[in-house]
Amino acid sequence: MGQKKHKPEEIVAKLRQVDVLLSQGRPVAEAIRTISVTPFTYYRWRKEFGGLKSDQVKRLRDLEKENERLRKAVSDLTLEK
Repeated sequence: MGQKKHKPEEIVAKLRQVDVLLSQGRPVAEAIRTISVTPFTYYRWRKEFGGLKSDQVKRLRDLEKENERLRKAVSDLTLEK
């Protein structure tokens, strides 16, 4: 069975869910278990998406796509010379 690929918006929502549980005094391990990911995944997500809001994640993803498109265009133009 393959691993589920979470969308950035889902990741931000899950991180917020853990924050709420932690503010209620739940242990970190228990809070992480409720979102059904490993501690490694949680800490990696927190490092990557911790301070972002959903709209910021969408903007970041759009910029990364545009950056990739522009890099490909530069590469194609360089090869044509």
